[in-house]
Amino acid sequence: MNEIVKLKPELAAFVEEAVASGEYGSGEAVVEEALRDWKERRDNHGYTLAELRRLVQEGIDSGPSIDGDAAVAAIREKALARMKAR
Repeated sequence: MNEIVKLKPELAAFVEEAVASGEYGSGEAVVEEALRDWKERRDNHGYTLAELRRLVQEGIDSGPSIDGDAAVAAIREKALARMKAR
């Protein structure tokens, strides 16, 4: 599907600068990459794939997980034991 899209002047200038710098071969390439990046963020709830990979690795590196309900129950037990000891 080929579409003609009219850009606001500031965006058109940005596309032209990207092509003039040699970073992209055409305005079409600039827009295609921008749309791919936008779709990736949209599909990943605002995160890039690299950010998601980094977050997953942080989770793995943080060690084993604990059960939240069990942790709260243990804290309550300790608090009750301290209160009874007073």
